[in-house]
Amino acid sequence: MKTLLIILLCAAASAQAQVAVKGGVVHTMDGPAITDGVVVVTDGRIAAVGPAATVAIPAGYRVLEAAVVTPGLIDAHATVGLSGIFNVPADQDMLDRAGPVQPELRAVDAYNPDDELVAWLRSLGVTTVHTGHAPGLPVSGQTMIVKTRGRTVAEALVREAVAVAATLAPAIGPEGVAAPSRAKTVALLRQELIRAREYAAELAATGGDGPPPARDLRAETMVRVLDGELALMVTAHRVRDITNALRLAEEFGLRLWLDGAAEAHQLLPQIKAAGVPVLLHPTMTRAFGETENLSLATAAQLADAGIPFALQSGYESYVPKTRVVLFEAAVAAGHGLGFARALAAVTRDAAQLLGIADRVGTLAVGKDGDLALFDGDPFEYTSHCTGVVIEGEVVSQLVR
Repeated sequence: MKTLLIILLCAAASAQAQVAVKGGVVHTMDGPAITDGVVVVTDGRIAAVGPAATVAIPAGYRVLEAAVVTPGLIDAHATVGLSGIFNVPADQDMLDRAGPVQPELRAVDAYNPDDELVAWLRSLGVTTVHTGHAPGLPVSGQTMIVKTRGRTVAEALVREAVAVAATLAPAIGPEGVAAPSRAKTVALLRQELIRAREYAAELAATGGDGPPPARDLRAETMVRVLDGELALMVTAHRVRDITNALRLAEEFGLRLWLDGAAEAHQLLPQIKAAGVPVLLHPTMTRAFGETENLSLATAAQLADAGIPFALQSGYESYVPKTRVVLFEAAVAAGHGLGFARALAAVTRDAAQLLGIADRVGTLAVGKDGDLALFDGDPFEYTSHCTGVVIEGEVVSQLVR
């Protein structure tokens, strides 16, 4: 009986992964859009994509139809899954104020794939999220990449550790402690990098002959940053904070991601010369305080300058605790970015920036079967996301 149950479950899972999607227009992001196109997903991967006249749908496949089909959307930076829907201490794991510098905190240990906000983003076409500890502390913790499905972290996981989140704007202090100044924040980060360099030297000096230094999770994590294994994602909005981040990256040879970057439009030549990508603030971020000089046209300016960038939902301190990259991209499209570049910023370009373009971001044979289905232009206010497929599984479908 137990063996029969396993066989039936496996058969059901296999059937879920056999899907064909017909689209009036299919934006593959791997070439020109296809009119009257078809995407066939077999065992979770794209098996065929092309015009309906040339792509045969195998017998027995579940068939979905939509006016417009795109790759599953990618949120280039969020805190969803750590910032929960109820906005109570029990589901707010994005910031631990026990100390100002905590790179050892792992997003994978705090992520809740079952949070309703994850399902909400999924219903709007978001299939992949780079999420983790929030900006605010000088070093708040690590980030990860997940698919917006699964009841466990293991089911959702794409990459366990991607970056370490730091903040160079005036940071939040630990409970009961005043926030550090800009100079102090930079000094804290520099000291941590120097300490990690010394720790790595101690490890190398043992040469296998002597006892290694005591395990230090904080130093080990920052060594991974120094080695380029993990990016250093620095939230910096003001010109002086962005230039501080660029200077630190050059000093230590870091793989830097600029996060937020509200005043990036004032430093386009410097950012381009540094070869640093930008995880741009949500287009509709409120313009006050550190972000008072943001521009709705920054995405277009970054694209025109040839600077790699992607759009994000970011971290929101108020309910519902997350934005939606679909809406942020739509507004950017209307402020100079245009449809094609806006869609790329939440699909292909986001995947390339995050280092996951081998799996997602475009509709191409061999890639994950992640698709978003719409009943009209995805960036039109009156359009709806009518279905979502993740690795061949229909995880969301609008019923009218």
